[in-house]
Amino acid sequence: MKIKSKPKSDKPAVPVKASVKIKPVKTAVKKASQKPAVKTARVNFSVRAEKGSRVFLAGSFNNWDPSAKEMFDKNSDGVYTTTISLAPGSYQYKFVIDGTWCADPECADWVQNEHGTLNSVKQIL
Repeated sequence: MKIKSKPKSDKPAVPVKASVKIKPVKTAVKKASQKPAVKTARVNFSVRAEKGSRVFLAGSFNNWDPSAKEMFDKNSDGVYTTTISLAPGSYQYKFVIDGTWCADPECADWVQNEHGTLNSVKQIL
């Protein structure tokens, strides 16, 4: 008995298309626990110095950097001013006038520092 083999077809097999619909997955993103925003106050600093001086504000709020916050004599009257935003707290500071560190002569609140000189203190409520 002879077994006949099926003739091979030259036609390529028809690919079967899947009818699966893919829906986008919505991932829940947890927001990092946020602390309530701390209100800051705009605080003015001023000091009298000779016209043409280089005046800076340094303190606990800027890591005592003697050149971080320059003050300006906007009215050319020898009064140097600047404004910074501070959160409630207690801050020590000094003015640096032409390289010389000076306590604020108008501030009655001060503390002695580790150098044996005085730091002015500003309380922000």
